[in-house]
Amino acid sequence: MQEKSLLEMRGIYKSFPGVKALRNVDFTLREGEIHALMGENGAGKSTLIKVLTGVHIKDSGDIFLKGHSGAVQIHSPQDAQNLGISTVYQEISLCPNLSVAENIFLGRGKHGIVNWRNMNRHAGKLLDSLGIAVKPTQQLASCSIAVQQMVAIARAVDMECSVLILDEPTSSLDESEVEKLFGLMRQLKERGVGIIFVTHFLDQVYEVCDRITVLRDGQLVGEYEIEKLPRVQLVSKMLGKELDDMADIKNDIPVFEEKDKGYVYEAEGLCSSEGIKPFNFNIRKGEVNGFTGLLGSGRSECVRAIFGADKVTGGRVKVNGKEVKINKPIDAMKNGIAYLPEDRKRDGIVGDLSVRDNIILALQVKKGFFKPFTKAEAIKFAEEYIKLLDIKTASVDTPIKSLSGGNQQKVILGRWLLTHPEYLILDEPTRGIDVGTKVDIQKLVLKLASEGMSITFISSETDEMLRTCSRLMVMRDRKLVGELTGDELTQNTIMNTIAGGGQE
Repeated sequence: MQEKSLLEMRGIYKSFPGVKALRNVDFTLREGEIHALMGENGAGKSTLIKVLTGVHIKDSGDIFLKGHSGAVQIHSPQDAQNLGISTVYQEISLCPNLSVAENIFLGRGKHGIVNWRNMNRHAGKLLDSLGIAVKPTQQLASCSIAVQQMVAIARAVDMECSVLILDEPTSSLDESEVEKLFGLMRQLKERGVGIIFVTHFLDQVYEVCDRITVLRDGQLVGEYEIEKLPRVQLVSKMLGKELDDMADIKNDIPVFEEKDKGYVYEAEGLCSSEGIKPFNFNIRKGEVNGFTGLLGSGRSECVRAIFGADKVTGGRVKVNGKEVKINKPIDAMKNGIAYLPEDRKRDGIVGDLSVRDNIILALQVKKGFFKPFTKAEAIKFAEEYIKLLDIKTASVDTPIKSLSGGNQQKVILGRWLLTHPEYLILDEPTRGIDVGTKVDIQKLVLKLASEGMSITFISSETDEMLRTCSRLMVMRDRKLVGELTGDELTQNTIMNTIAGGGQE
């Protein structure tokens, strides 16, 4: 091993049926380094992490760790943990029915004996030191996704690891929580911990990382010092091609033109059981609009009320000018409304079903399970959307849980496009997806709108909203506090409105 190297992976190969996930990949992590692992969706990042953590067994290659003579063998997550390798995955894998403290210490009691008082006291000190405002005795299920993510990170930190892997840890965090996490990462770096940071947020990479390793199609593109790799070059290396100016994608696609751009959907005084203040909302044919605001502002709750995913407690709704009742999702689907949810793991994919069955699911529900599609019809539908959305899968029969997160997201998008909705709601459709695929989805959204589909688009990335939406509803504290169009669609105006400087 090189001097100051904590970890070296050499010549790593890993294949799955029909897919060569990793081919001769090298990776080096040094002491006191924050190292970004970058690449497009399906580039092999998650597979490399899972090989390192014993979730997958490598086909060939060697792994070396500081303090160990010769290559180490990692056949299980427990092996990795024993070697000082801790991981926080993109999808939170804690136990929601247990308390925060129990989750932090899960699997670490001796002989089944638990000193509850000591456990809660230690967890409290740990949480305080990390600035996580949650009680150790609180049930994890009652915490927000952001807090659950921070608890997962606290658990990893408390394992006194030498290698900490953070796989999309900021995807559910707001700006202040991201800053807390970065502060913690810098503390660990000072102590000599090596951190592997997997993220799709380029700004975050350049804010906190020292080096970048880029993978593409399961192969190593290269390792780079952060100050020697401009962002445009990073994106180019990830994609294997030059990237068009993403800010101009609106200009590439014609706007939907029709004399009567009537309202496809209108709501007056709509509110739900999730505490949303009554709000008015409408969307015209061929329009792309969106809800923006900080995490917890009520963006997702608004669209869940529109779709009937949460219990609607008040308000009137019209679809194409006719008053309708939308009390549950099937009512929305029958009125031509489709909804891609924020949490794909909980509300989107059915992990044990194939890609084919996941794609046809919504249309089958709409048609009725007593009128099943033939296998030939199902395969035809699946192949059409696998091709349209460039879904990377070995076949239509591959279980969706074996796909990368971004490809899972594409499958769910294909599911809803198959229903040919008039009004499509997309809540965080590009979360955890690489830069190139983000642009593809943004272009697809604008193309669908140019053909007359109405789309509500929600993203935590403001610049992404500005690239796709012609009108933004601004949320604060579960209340609609502003509506921006035209020249008002700027970062500054959005931030001022969220902060209270906009119209009430």
